[in-house]
Amino acid sequence: MISDFINSAYQTSDLKLYLINFVPKIMIKMSEEFEIRNKVAESGLINFDIADLVPKGERKGIDLKDFLFMEIVLKEKDFREKVAAINGEEYKDSYVYIYNSADAIVPLWAYFLITAKLADTTKKIVFGDAENLEIILMHDAIQNYDFSEMNGKRVLVKGCTDKAIPENAYVELVEKLKPVVKSLMFGEACSNVPILKN
Repeated sequence: MISDFINSAYQTSDLKLYLINFVPKIMIKMSEEFEIRNKVAESGLINFDIADLVPKGERKGIDLKDFLFMEIVLKEKDFREKVAAINGEEYKDSYVYIYNSADAIVPLWAYFLITAKLADTTKKIVFGDAENLEIILMHDAIQNYDFSEMNGKRVLVKGCTDKAIPENAYVELVEKLKPVVKSLMFGEACSNVPILKN
């Protein structure tokens, strides 16, 4: 019944002209008024993901225990032979951490020898475990990053990352950003914690 009425009304020239000429204009006007806008992008807020600073590359550990006689005593001659036998290509372009899982006292020169053997092929060598390596890598990355684009800006440090970030990296990041940014927040655009305002 209603559809018959609409069809008969549509056949009249006045209604037909109205629908053809004015309805599209009204729809365009409505789409302009109800335009979907990204208010976060328009706010000038810089979203910074600290995970972007994590250096890419393989991490490899060297346990000094494997270089010790019976895994407890360092005999210089044996130690030097084992270090000389290290294939540097296995560590090429990787990040290396040297650690000692044995309950043995190892002289400092032992670390010198391994570092000297691998320094030309690796990207970085540190003493400590895998976690120590990440702390040092993030320290270097933060110290060398150019934060000038954030000068006088509102910055949101992303709270959820897909990589494990050492807590110390966040401490260093705030230290670097504090004198530069207008304001600093932590979290996500929809839910964040204000940290500071300059």
